[in-house]
Amino acid sequence: MTFADKTVVISGASRGIGADAARVFAAAGANVALLARSTSALEELAAEIGDKALALACDVSDYAAVEAAFAKARSTFGSLDVLICNAGLIDPIARLQDATPADWAQLIDVNITGVFNMMHAGLPHLKAAGGGSVLTIGSGASQRPLEGWSAYCTSKAGAAMLTQALHLEEGDNGIRVLGLSPGTVATAMQREIKASGLNPVSQLDWEDHIPAEWPARTLLWMCGPDADEFIGTEISLRDESIRKRVGLV
Repeated sequence: MTFADKTVVISGASRGIGADAARVFAAAGANVALLARSTSALEELAAEIGDKALALACDVSDYAAVEAAFAKARSTFGSLDVLICNAGLIDPIARLQDATPADWAQLIDVNITGVFNMMHAGLPHLKAAGGGSVLTIGSGASQRPLEGWSAYCTSKAGAAMLTQALHLEEGDNGIRVLGLSPGTVATAMQREIKASGLNPVSQLDWEDHIPAEWPARTLLWMCGPDADEFIGTEISLRDESIRKRVGLV
């Protein structure tokens, strides 16, 4: 698709996949509304990108904050066309009996309720633009339990079901919904996982992880017609054929 005059809202945009997605979409001509709780890193990224970027401090688990951020983005750029539900936590990394209930609940609030909040607040804006794409970030952790990841695995399974539910309800109304399971990515989250020493993922070497630019470029590709056959499903970057179609190999 052509991204001129299109606006992409990215949560968790201050680092990792979200930050690289902001750079990739802006380079393709899109306006980018950047959401994160960390305002200093967000403002640095917006300054790097320039006039096409808008930094918006926002906790996605707070519905009113999401609604206000979307309204500001639309009033600034004129429309909202793509939502990238990227914000996510990995903590608490702890065996279930050792996890702090408040931390467990906070992860669920961000990783599941945050996705719902973006979908619910974003739908009126996408429909006003004549349709659009909603992209979620999945994980292989949604398919199997991993020691110390009870909250994360549960949240990613929930987010995957939200992706399917939105497709079921809004797929005939011009809303393209797709998920991306990126595999393990060289981000700060992987350093937290490594430090935990729990489960096989913490034993991976840094060189085993893909760069954040790969999922960012895949998200851009997912907005175009070549990805239409995958609407309503989750794409895996472990799949060599997907990497080839995106142009990563």
